[in-house]
Amino acid sequence: MRARGKSCALKALRMRMTINCDMGEGFGLYRLGDDAAMMPHIDLANVACGFHASDPTTMRETVRLAKKHNVKVGAHPSLPDLQGFGRRAMVISPAEVTDLVTYQVGALKAFLDAEGVPLNHVKPHGALYGMAARDETLRRRLPMLCSRSGSQFSAWHLRHTKLLTRTRALNSFRNFMPTLNTMGTAI
Repeated sequence: MRARGKSCALKALRMRMTINCDMGEGFGLYRLGDDAAMMPHIDLANVACGFHASDPTTMRETVRLAKKHNVKVGAHPSLPDLQGFGRRAMVISPAEVTDLVTYQVGALKAFLDAEGVPLNHVKPHGALYGMAARDETLRRRLPMLCSRSGSQFSAWHLRHTKLLTRTRALNSFRNFMPTLNTMGTAI
């Protein structure tokens, strides 16, 4: 019994965990979180693209910070809801969502290209994330946007959702740990 426990413990020590963090979520004079202190400790940064948080200067600074610490960068697009931090659902057509995501990913991609950093992934934020998990048309569109971008990156999703199933079908899937709130419970 003891040998079996030791074997499990050794396997656990060999596991590699990827730490993914939302970044660049301040704008103008306002900062949300301490990106400079957090960046050295993460593997992936989901950079806000301006609709729920961020602005061009914050995006550029976040990309440069990620490059300095060899952190892979992904886009974190949302619905246009700065006051609600992208957490309020909107009645919006799939075509509008396509344009919103294309616009935001394109904005971040311009800063990444300027720094010679590749786009690694796209992780929808807040209400957009939830809408994509529930809406069949968005489930089809968002992963296709990712695969058609011409970049090597993947969409990140919560486990056991229809959006994940759709993304796997397009071969743009990566394992994803659920987003945790400040209490440590999945959201």
